[in-house]
Amino acid sequence: MINYEIEQKRLHLIETAKKFGMNAEETIRCSQELDTLLNKGIKTTSKECSNKG
Repeated sequence: MINYEIEQKRLHLIETAKKFGMNAEETIRCSQELDTLLNKGIKTTSKECSNKG
């Protein structure tokens, strides 16, 4: 589930950067949202790994 969200946000970020530029407020906001999703995914993966071990 989180992987799908990450991929969708990544694609949105690419399109936003193409349309508005790398330094546009919308692009930066989208990048920050992607960072949040990535961090969430890392935490989820870490918990799953520690529960298996």
